[in-house]
Amino acid sequence: MCSTMEIVKIVLTVIQVIAALFLIAVVLLQSGKSAGLSGAIAGGADTFLSKNKARSWDARLAKWTKWVAILFIVLTLIICLI
Repeated sequence: MCSTMEIVKIVLTVIQVIAALFLIAVVLLQSGKSAGLSGAIAGGADTFLSKNKARSWDARLAKWTKWVAILFIVLTLIICLI
């Protein structure tokens, strides 16, 4: 039989693994910092709306990265203390 603390630790570990996978996906979905420069040099024909859409998408991904990273760190500390 597993004790209550062991079950809590297993549940937190599963949540931590899911958060880690989500963090990896969010970081990989972000465009690189040099993407804007290469587009300007190559003379890409981006419209004003598509540039703003990309910026808002990147801003949303950056915000998600920050919150998921904080969740991951907090979960790691809690698991270490249990």
